[in-house]
Amino acid sequence: MSLLGFLLVLAAAVCHATWNFFVKRINAGPELVWTFSLITVVIYAPLALYFFFQMPAFTITNVGFIIGSCVLHLGYFLLLQRGYRTGDLSVVYPTARATGPMLSTIFAIVLLGEQASLQSAAGALVIIFGVLNLSGGLRVRSLEQASSLLFGVGAGTLIGSYTVWDAYAVSVLALPPLLLDYCSSLGRAILLAPLAARRTGSIARIWREHKFGLFVIAIFNPLAYILALIAMTFTPVIYIAPIREISVVLTVLLGSMLLGEGKLKARLLWSCVILAGVSLLASA
Repeated sequence: MSLLGFLLVLAAAVCHATWNFFVKRINAGPELVWTFSLITVVIYAPLALYFFFQMPAFTITNVGFIIGSCVLHLGYFLLLQRGYRTGDLSVVYPTARATGPMLSTIFAIVLLGEQASLQSAAGALVIIFGVLNLSGGLRVRSLEQASSLLFGVGAGTLIGSYTVWDAYAVSVLALPPLLLDYCSSLGRAILLAPLAARRTGSIARIWREHKFGLFVIAIFNPLAYILALIAMTFTPVIYIAPIREISVVLTVLLGSMLLGEGKLKARLLWSCVILAGVSLLASA
């Protein structure tokens, strides 16, 4: 894995942890997804137009992959924010991020024909093992934790699906990463507009009380994925998907220290295990 690829994925992980923290802190429903998606559409419009006019032509295949990406990402965001409303950030998020790279790696090998060395496979397994233990393992101690785990696994399945889907779109079909992600944000804003029209009061409250957080999510959410997509144009998914899990370490620490979710010492220990797995994978 090249240094540039590693730095892009590392920056993406920091952005990813940041926007997830603010989504959990705002703690709202689909109207939150619509609001930050709309802000994203406005902020990134000039860049999206630039890349749109740089495209030689849109084929049916291009359009199909853009629509598929939009549907997968919308399902992910709705499932994730519902999980955050019913469970802990430090359980839902790590579970999703453990399931996601595991499936991404399997899909990349089976569907994209990527090759995994013994060291890279070991690194990925160490990361997944660390993430699972970071969230308390698979032992269900309460109905709330069971709900958090289920939402996490569901979101992780969508992560694995859209990662490989989008990797093919940017690496084989040569769709610009920013344009692909922008179309996803635009699609979310359009599809959720009818629901948003019925929740104007809630949207006004979110805007009034969490304006700064909305702009952080609107900027960092697409940026995190655009950076990862750029890395996917020259780096195999089997390296990128697990290394993005550095965001888990940051998110769990934010949840423990700033949201009062506790268990800081144990979570620091498993964070070190995840970082060891990242080191194995990055040096493969």
